[in-house]
Amino acid sequence: MSIKPLRVAVTVLNPAALFELAVPCAVFGGEGYELVLCATTPGGALRALGGLRLEAEHGLEALADADLIVVPACLMDVGYEPPVELLDALRAAHARGTRIASLCSGAFVLAAAGLLDGREAATHWMYAEELRRRHPGVLVNDQALYIDDGAILTSAGTAAAIDLCLHIVRTDYGTAAAAAVGRRMVVAPHREGDQTQYAPVRPAPAPRTLAPVLDWALARLHEPLTMAQLAQRAGMSLRTFGRNFAQEIGTTPLRWLNQQRLARARELLETTDLTIDAVAERSGLGTADGLRQHFHRELGTTPAAYRRTFRDPGGSRVAEDGGGAGRRHQSGRGASRSVRPLK
Repeated sequence: MSIKPLRVAVTVLNPAALFELAVPCAVFGGEGYELVLCATTPGGALRALGGLRLEAEHGLEALADADLIVVPACLMDVGYEPPVELLDALRAAHARGTRIASLCSGAFVLAAAGLLDGREAATHWMYAEELRRRHPGVLVNDQALYIDDGAILTSAGTAAAIDLCLHIVRTDYGTAAAAAVGRRMVVAPHREGDQTQYAPVRPAPAPRTLAPVLDWALARLHEPLTMAQLAQRAGMSLRTFGRNFAQEIGTTPLRWLNQQRLARARELLETTDLTIDAVAERSGLGTADGLRQHFHRELGTTPAAYRRTFRDPGGSRVAEDGGGAGRRHQSGRGASRSVRPLK
């Protein structure tokens, strides 16, 4: 007995981000799904970033009978506002209980519709602060690769869009079906959920008053630095130094030191063949066990797994764009859906 395919409506924003638009088409354009592309603005061809022109066979009316709606990335422009008709259609679909997923900056569209208020949501780490600023009611998670909150699903950028879509296939039809799609696309069908987006950690621009102290500390990350040493170097009392540091850098001295040491460890793992013990020592994170604890707490992975992912075999530094590997987070609510056999 065959099962009716699930209907997936992909909204084509104007202008459209080609990669995030192509991902749901590639994943849901095969067996088990009926894919429809829906124009979000009436009349004429739609623009795509890069100058291409697109046409979508359907309009927003196709969202009414969709089992899943996917909102790809939107143009992150100061003046961009999602079409009111699209926001209304998404609110109506959510009220009917339709699953809605956003990819990358598509979270801004869901947030504008009010669907992310009070929810934990993922987006590309580059856009996390802007999402918080525009929509303070959203619980932005800038570490998660994707978040399945049951009726609402959100993902980080680029490759994370593939992970979320494969997660949906796995939820709907099981692991074997998701693995088959992954093999067809030549991508990993399931990345672990306790990884992070690996956004680059760089020293914050230092105000002139503290710049010499921070430079001095960066050259000595392998040493057991204390707040008292930093305060003495700055010529301030502990209380004054802590207050000025928080005001100018936006965090505590200890937190800043840990961030820089973690960044140093990541750099050494990416660009050298040093042992884990040597990386821990040179980055100031102590022993291999201490390094593993920091990686687990801050990045959700191990130093060895991080090196396997980002080690440059040619010896040059791996580019950190935040989209290649990352953490996937899913709530228990998303895992409770029944799995359909793929016929």
